[in-house]
Amino acid sequence: MAKNQTNKKVFAKRIIQILVSVGGFAYIFYKIPLSEVTDNWNLSMTPWVVAMLVAATLIMVIQANRWKGLSVQGPEIPFKTYYAYTAMGYFFNNLLPTGFGGDAVKSLAFGKKFNQTSQSVSAVLIARIQGLLAMFLCFFIALPFALSKADIPLSYTLIMTAATFACVVFISLCLFSDKLPVPQAITNKFKFITKLQESLSIYRKHKKQILLSSLDSLWLQLLTLFIAYAYFRAVGVHVDISILVVFTSITIVTSMLPISLNGIGVREGTQVALFTGILGIPAPVVLSAGLLGYIPLLFQAAQGAVVLIARKK
Repeated sequence: MAKNQTNKKVFAKRIIQILVSVGGFAYIFYKIPLSEVTDNWNLSMTPWVVAMLVAATLIMVIQANRWKGLSVQGPEIPFKTYYAYTAMGYFFNNLLPTGFGGDAVKSLAFGKKFNQTSQSVSAVLIARIQGLLAMFLCFFIALPFALSKADIPLSYTLIMTAATFACVVFISLCLFSDKLPVPQAITNKFKFITKLQESLSIYRKHKKQILLSSLDSLWLQLLTLFIAYAYFRAVGVHVDISILVVFTSITIVTSMLPISLNGIGVREGTQVALFTGILGIPAPVVLSAGLLGYIPLLFQAAQGAVVLIARKK
């Protein structure tokens, strides 16, 4: 009975997320005619699209390398395997809400395949938090320059500050999870918790791997920002780098809210609110640029589909 109720709640949540995504897109295109959006697309944007695909591939390579570097326990596993599971994660990230679903799928599938689930989950979790911290670092470095050029509401800075603090606290709890008392009744029922605590806390002894993965996370953030820069240049718009860093970071955080399918609909609304509402860039241009951002995502997801087809099991 309890399981049926849980399934119903999950199903209802998914329906709401689909409605938010569909409703968000419907509202945006009600306000902004599709014809005005597509008018900004032409063959001259091809070099920028190619550059985005190259950057998307480099992102996957660095993510796989970061994951491999954080796998400090267990057997030596080839880089291509990490890349394949990274691609699979992108496939599921585009199907599951918040953008974290693919991380769960790839880490659990990888862990089950190589009998090191706690290690796999720990590595992916640490990597994800490091990625967010790298993004927040770029945000706060760029913020003073952006504020001198645009009137950015204080609320955005407060939200990003709170999110940064939450990430710092969370990664600290992860690294010192073995020091956190967990009731025995819970550990007896969920034995995986103890293994996960051990796998997370072991990174305190691997400072070099943490440092290298942090550098990888910074490179990943810079490539992500380049993709955002590229899709605006593809439609003929030059946005100040500091403002682009700040607005892109805000958009990513907003898209992570579990209210839609992987931020679809919410992402576009946030971009229009920021780039049009604050900078005055025409909404059709902002939307046409933002939609180009799905090209590298689909490219990454397509690689994941190939992996799934090749490895049916």
